Amino acid sequence: MAILQMVIVIIILILLVKPLGSYIYHVFSNQYNKTDKVFGPLEKLIYKIAGLKNQEGMSWKRYTLSLLVTNIVFMAFSYLILRVQNILPGNPNGIANMEPTLSFNTVISFMTNTNLQHYSGETGLTYFSQMAVIMMMMFTSAATGIVVAIAFIRGLTRKGTSLGNFFVDFIKVQTRLLLPMAIIVTLLLVALKVPQTLSPTIEATTLEGATQHIAIGPVASLESIKHLGTNGGGFFGANSTHPFENPSPLTNVIHILAMWCIPASLTYTFGRFAKNQKQGWVIFSAMLILFLALLSLSYTSELTGNPAINALGVDATIGNMEGKEVRFGIAQSALFTTVTTAATTGSVNNMHDTLTPLGGLVPLILMMLNNVFGGDGVGLINMLMYAILAVFLCGLMVGRTPEFMGRKIEPKEMKLIAIAILVHPFIILAPTAIAFITELGKGAISNPGFHGITQVLYEFTSSAANNGSGFEGLRDNTTFWNMTTGLVMLLGRYISIIALLGVAGSLTTKQWVPETIGTFHTDTRLFTGILIGIVLVIGALTFLPALVLGPIAEHLVLLN
Repeated sequence: MAILQMVIVIIILILLVKPLGSYIYHVFSNQYNKTDKVFGPLEKLIYKIAGLKNQEGMSWKRYTLSLLVTNIVFMAFSYLILRVQNILPGNPNGIANMEPTLSFNTVISFMTNTNLQHYSGETGLTYFSQMAVIMMMMFTSAATGIVVAIAFIRGLTRKGTSLGNFFVDFIKVQTRLLLPMAIIVTLLLVALKVPQTLSPTIEATTLEGATQHIAIGPVASLESIKHLGTNGGGFFGANSTHPFENPSPLTNVIHILAMWCIPASLTYTFGRFAKNQKQGWVIFSAMLILFLALLSLSYTSELTGNPAINALGVDATIGNMEGKEVRFGIAQSALFTTVTTAATTGSVNNMHDTLTPLGGLVPLILMMLNNVFGGDGVGLINMLMYAILAVFLCGLMVGRTPEFMGRKIEPKEMKLIAIAILVHPFIILAPTAIAFITELGKGAISNPGFHGITQVLYEFTSSAANNGSGFEGLRDNTTFWNMTTGLVMLLGRYISIIALLGVAGSLTTKQWVPETIGTFHTDTRLFTGILIGIVLVIGALTFLPALVLGPIAEHLVLLN
């Protein structure tokens, strides 16, 4: 029955890929379609208000600059609100201003689609801040990732030097995709008893006669875009374990599908742009195979239980339920854990710090790979980056100039891809080492030994992958952790985006290469296997030593 629950959710996801992927294609194809009739008038009004008269295509440099400037403006606006939120409206509970380093960390976290929270949402933010900062950036950060993917796809599949117009794409993704889907999911969650209100905290009297303050607020609307935008975070500090955010197994399934559907469907969108649907299914298949393998490890590890507790003779027939909600059980907890780190959402319905060592290994691997579906947009371009790398390596082995999507892959593209691949482990492993050699870093570690290593490694991996989940035993709301993770989130988000848009821009200038008998086809089962192999080899060689020092060593110690 437990396995059937997971299978049904995966089947529903697969059924959503084609219709949603086709819809996203029509949104960004720049060809007249039915969505223009519905959303065109609203978009024209927005263009007029924004003064957007020039809607011509942009070069990759102009597209990237427009993206960066827009994101910087949003961050500055949000930082100001958090610093003065106490005097702004929408503060019925009298919440104080957020301190400078925490404000710095928070605005970077949400603008980079990470949503790492070093604060508790119900006590650290006012209603106005939740909506004007957190929810606003949940839309804009998700939109940023999606338009980067669309621009990259255009660079791979279209003739000409234009990647599209950033501002047109940025508005379209919100008016035609994120807002409509968020409204639908919000209504579903409200119907399933998730709160949606601007009323102040409820004051209740307990059976013992004590007074209890119960936090509420616009929860359903935040939850919808939190998952659709692969944002993570949460209205409450307990995140999706909180019964107001995620009250039932049905809402749990809605959360899973919401954070998974757009990253998965973008593979089909890629196939539509390439005019070869097999290309999209190859990418989807590689992602799904990796996902299923890691989901199996997560589920079996948690079902087997914690070796330390099993050694005490405690009945563990239902598995490792420490840190998990009874209403979800092992199956929906393991599935949620795998999806939220595969899609780099960072939302949690169980405490990852209490996972078994091998269960905790799974989210770490998914964030380190950062391409098994991934966040909205960025997961697809990361997997396409590995696809280009796979073609390049295969070309070297047979002595032929590598080609991908009808264009030659040359040193310029590979240098940019090397930067994107190498920066990810560097900004994880280097800060992790620094944290262990400084008193400011070591002081936050609440667990000695191998588990403490995993806590620190997880925090920086989550930040670099723009995931945002954490091993909550780490005392991370300090100046050291706010600043270091903030910088890691910035580098993890924007270096790869700039490098890969540079790859797309370089490819647009190349002549199309006609297909010949010697062309290496990238729409076959063989290439799916090669792609999976390249992802695993690079991931294993890069991160295996760090994983051996953390969760793998902890597992071996517990067995003995």
